[in-house]
Amino acid sequence: MQIAMEAIEADITTLAMDAIVNAASQSLSGGGGVDGAIHRAAGPGLMDECRALPMIHPYVRCPTGEAVITRGYRLPARHVIHTVGPVWYGGSKGEPALLAACYRNSLNLAQEHGLASIAFPAISCGIFGYPLDQAVAIAVAAARCAEAEPGSLQRIVFCCFGKAALNAYREALAA
Repeated sequence: MQIAMEAIEADITTLAMDAIVNAASQSLSGGGGVDGAIHRAAGPGLMDECRALPMIHPYVRCPTGEAVITRGYRLPARHVIHTVGPVWYGGSKGEPALLAACYRNSLNLAQEHGLASIAFPAISCGIFGYPLDQAVAIAVAAARCAEAEPGSLQRIVFCCFGKAALNAYREALAA
């Protein structure tokens, strides 16, 4: 099935989607960047639900590359899918596979929950230092793979913070 894909420049916390994706920390405890913005906009219910999730390892509720889903609380989005992107170490520590897993696992969760729309930030491209062009290629490839899978998804949005990311996603989607 054809899935509509687009890149927009917006605040992800304002999007009325079935799910927005949070570039989260392993502890799911909020923080800076998009993670902090989502937690602030969602309100304390999101933090309470995250804290109720079991720890897999000390201070780890969601390992790098994995994803978990929660309610959206005060957000216009019904759900938040939290995924932990890799820190960029030059590409020699499995970063591309881990980043691809973030997108794949998030998309799989959306399908498992019968969601029609999902919005992604540029996972790992902020403080984690992932090169934008490489991250965009991985994100768009994962989204295109989702088209081959039967399911509920009808729309994927890449929500960009700034013109550089917006242009990179639009170029990749047009290719």
